[in-house]
Amino acid sequence: MPGRHKAPTLRLRRFAAKLRELREAAGLSHVEAADLTGLDRATLFRIEGAKVRPQGRSLRALLDAYNASEKDRTELSALLKAAAEQTWIQTAASLPSPYATYIGFESEAEGVRNYEILAVPGLLQTESYARAMIKGTAPEASRDEVESRVAARLERQRLLARPDPLKLWAVIDESALLREVGGPQVMHDQMAKLREAAEEPNITIQVIPRSAGAYPGMHGAFVLLEFPGEGHDVVYMEGSTSDLFLESIEDIARYNMLFEHLRAVAAGPDATRALLAVAQQNWKEDGHDGS
Repeated sequence: MPGRHKAPTLRLRRFAAKLRELREAAGLSHVEAADLTGLDRATLFRIEGAKVRPQGRSLRALLDAYNASEKDRTELSALLKAAAEQTWIQTAASLPSPYATYIGFESEAEGVRNYEILAVPGLLQTESYARAMIKGTAPEASRDEVESRVAARLERQRLLARPDPLKLWAVIDESALLREVGGPQVMHDQMAKLREAAEEPNITIQVIPRSAGAYPGMHGAFVLLEFPGEGHDVVYMEGSTSDLFLESIEDIARYNMLFEHLRAVAAGPDATRALLAVAQQNWKEDGHDGS
């Protein structure tokens, strides 16, 4: 069974990265910093790895050793305080660790750009589609685990309806509209949900039609998470054995460019609405024929 833990928030990761930058700017190694502050070396590694939050006394000792400015001290104190605030996902201990980490990041994002090849994006799935997808892709999951993941997926969708709604731009390969997940009725209802979502001002949906042929990005789905302020964006890719988070400037730039290529090859929003209407009608007819 996958490991479980409280998901580190993006704020804690930012805190850890900033603290590591200050240590390096001071020209200190982990060993030297630990010796200067009396902090256990393993603990310092865990703090810089966003595994634990330091006590206030330990943080003050580290900042003194690094000759941190008042601006840096204020910023780090604010990040540490914010990192202590639990979100709903941090208490959902039954979720796999990488998934919990991703959802924690998503809850702090202001924008999501999601490219999917084989499935409807989780933020746009119906409950029935989500349940069928999870059962099909995670056959080892128990009934309780399946229901926990379904509940988490539906909870995530509340981000799209909050007062300051998450901005979602989804590019979906048409094959996801043709793959039968859960049966014709489930697919019919899923197409209806996509059509409704496409009318929301904070949601843009584009479908890449089969007629597009080969195009950049066919090697794998990904999510670009955008956060307030400059930098700190994250690329997330889900794998069968492990998940991947990319945060370097080079990786973010590469996937930003790739998403622009995908937007260009995909049908525009109006043409996409037409494709979704046809897909919904086709699944209705399939459901009728199969009854």
